[in-house]
Amino acid sequence: MSDNDNNLVPVGQEPHQELHAQEPHADERTAMDQRLLQVLVCPVTRGPLVYDREAQELISKSARYAYPVRDGIPILIIDEARRIED
Repeated sequence: MSDNDNNLVPVGQEPHQELHAQEPHADERTAMDQRLLQVLVCPVTRGPLVYDREAQELISKSARYAYPVRDGIPILIIDEARRIED
């Protein structure tokens, strides 16, 4: 058995040390990662998106859609987007 095998836990068995996920702070749940914003594009135009922190939306100015951000997760589905009117 190699040293790496000691880190494996068979399915259905509990590891010896319990791991506890920490609850994220409220601002972490609603904050958008800047690296993520750099790679996300509008699914309609493939153009850039602008993050509106207050409205929790990603705005596509060219497509005139506002995509919701829920719990820090961007929902880039056209049926979920709000149409932006003048």
